[in-house]
Amino acid sequence: MVLKAKLMDEAAMSRALMRIAHQITEKNKGVENVVLVGIRRRGEPIAELIRENISKIEDVDIPCGSIDISLYRDDLTLKSDMPVIGGRMLPFDVNDRDVVLVDDVIYTGRTVRAAIEAVFAGGRPRSIQLAVLVDRGHRELPIRADYVGKNVPTSHAELIEVRLPEFDNEIGVYLMAQS
Repeated sequence: MVLKAKLMDEAAMSRALMRIAHQITEKNKGVENVVLVGIRRRGEPIAELIRENISKIEDVDIPCGSIDISLYRDDLTLKSDMPVIGGRMLPFDVNDRDVVLVDDVIYTGRTVRAAIEAVFAGGRPRSIQLAVLVDRGHRELPIRADYVGKNVPTSHAELIEVRLPEFDNEIGVYLMAQS
C-alpha cells in the first residue's frame, strides 16, 4: 500500500474528537448515564480521548472500558482456528446505561455488529450508540454511526489508516492505495 493522501493531522483529529464529545453530551442531555466502550485496538485510545474531552466539557469523569470482539466475529473460522481472546474490560455495569461504542473506522459494519453482541453478552443497555473517527462507506449491514469525525468516500481498493502514538509513534489519518 502506498500513501495517497493525509486526511487528518493531529489538530484535525483533536477538533473532530472534541466535536464528537460535544455531540455525545448534547444528544444524551448530559452524560450521567453514558459509558464509553472502545473496540480493541484503536477504538480504545480514541475512547479515552473522547472521555478526556467530555471531562473538560462537563467536569465529570465518565466510565470508559474496552471490548475484544474476537469471539463475536462472523468470520472467526476464516481468521484462525484458535483465536486469541483479550476479553471484555468493562469496569462497570452496562445494564440500563447509554453505551457509546467507539472505533477508529467504520467500513462494512461487521466489526460494529460483533461489538454490539459483545456488549449484550455483558448486560442489557438502555441504548447503544456508535462514535467513529472516520466513516469510509461500503456498508454490508444496516449500521450507521451516530457520531462521525470525518466522512471519506473510498474505493474497495483503498484503505484508511488511523495512526495513533500508542501503536505507531505518530498521529494522523491517511488514505492508502494499492500500488
